[in-house]
Amino acid sequence: MRQEFAQEERTVATAAAAPVWSVDPRNGKRREQVAVEATAAEVDAAVRAAHAARAPLADRGLRAAFLHRAADLLDEAGEQVIEAADAETALGPGRLTGELARTTYQLRAFADIVAEGEFLGVLIDHADPALTPPRPDLRRYKIPLGVVAVYAASNFPLAFSVPGGDTASALAAGCPVVVKAHPDHPATSELCAALLRRAAADTGLPEGVLGLVHGFRSGLDLVEHPLITAAGFTGSVRGGRALYDAAAARPHPIPFHGELGSLNPVVITEAAAGERAEQIGAGLAGSMTLGVGQFCVKPGLVLAPEGERGDRLLTSLTAAVSDTEAGVLLDRRMRDAFLDGVRTRAQLPGVQAPVTPGAGGEHTVSAGFLTVPAARLATEGPHDILLEECFGPVTVLARYADEAEITAVLARLPGNLTATLHLGEAESAGSDDEGRGARLLAGLTPLAGRVVVNGWPTGVAVAPAQHHGGPYPATTSTATSVGATAIERWLRPVAYQDTPPALLPPELREENPLGLPRRVNGRPAGA
Repeated sequence: MRQEFAQEERTVATAAAAPVWSVDPRNGKRREQVAVEATAAEVDAAVRAAHAARAPLADRGLRAAFLHRAADLLDEAGEQVIEAADAETALGPGRLTGELARTTYQLRAFADIVAEGEFLGVLIDHADPALTPPRPDLRRYKIPLGVVAVYAASNFPLAFSVPGGDTASALAAGCPVVVKAHPDHPATSELCAALLRRAAADTGLPEGVLGLVHGFRSGLDLVEHPLITAAGFTGSVRGGRALYDAAAARPHPIPFHGELGSLNPVVITEAAAGERAEQIGAGLAGSMTLGVGQFCVKPGLVLAPEGERGDRLLTSLTAAVSDTEAGVLLDRRMRDAFLDGVRTRAQLPGVQAPVTPGAGGEHTVSAGFLTVPAARLATEGPHDILLEECFGPVTVLARYADEAEITAVLARLPGNLTATLHLGEAESAGSDDEGRGARLLAGLTPLAGRVVVNGWPTGVAVAPAQHHGGPYPATTSTATSVGATAIERWLRPVAYQDTPPALLPPELREENPLGLPRRVNGRPAGA
């Protein structure tokens, strides 16, 4: 990890108490200084304040009230929050209004989960000496891990940042949080942190339940702090893997739930292209350019058929992408990486650019896409870079000759957050003679945490059945960061055996004083 960030560490070492600036990505100019980078002592103070907040946060009633109050305050300050986020990200008021609504919905949803209590997973097995072997009295539930470190994402300044899903789910689990702010939106981070601290104070909790630190070095100090018990991260493969390795290398390793990167492959069958090429082409254009291509579930590789049907799809995609206006990426570094990435890919043998992605202006980029014969990707070689994520408004269309080429390319893909399949009507109904739909669906399932059929992966609904994760390098664990079960990342089970009733936690007592959902002797209580 030290080697991974050697250059950044040298920079930090020569700039004690370096200022943290809010920068306008539309022109690259500094807006205001909002903070200074945290020292090791300041990180330690934030973590210790969070650690001290564990006991009051253990009250589920206060927790639920806190999360509801946080959502209310964010909504009340919505105009200010959206203005700050737009000034630092250029994502636009429309997109950010939706993201704020998603964020406050998420906070309220977790508040309801806390109040209901099923997440505690209470299980009671009464003693039964007649069994072979005899069974003791066992009572099991889940408890919070402790202080959680959250590393904010660049592309979602609200929903995956200070008040986002990692923070909300950790707080719901009873874990205080220290957030490492993303440098692309420090002012938004400070504003949201202040609102969450106010919500804590309003509901009788210490403000230290939510800490915020800035600076690269603070991220290292945070993951190495002995009182940090788990971490959540959304970002790059390089940065996430370095932190993941550091979490594992601690004297006491901790869980690290990282979302690192995803290609999000799409397979379009010949039948699907024949039935609705124009619709698929337009839908793909909308998905790959949404948010200037800065969504973690952007489709980055599309397997489309050769021949007339695939040509119609390509024509539709060309028209739709050509009509897309140039946009601003989150920062200059990302813009440079995007331009370098598409330039390197476009220069490969056999790669063509029906719509050339590139610089749209001094501070903007234009959307585009590349095409390549799928056979070029079926075996190891210089085209392997096309199987890596390129952050921004670009995708790669790999034109395949037959299903064998689809299978060969899919076999070379790493883990992904999503995989998408577009089928013809008979394939969708399972009535095609060859069973292609079921076969392709089975082939995509091992590659991703969410499989989309006849739709697009952009847009991750906050719902109990949602799963936002996938095989490495999409994520470093099997958990989800979106949806009700995201809370499970920050809990661990404990079983009490033959414990005197007076000593049991209230959640496990026979009379169920808290009215919690639970299973007793293998059956739902009351059944």
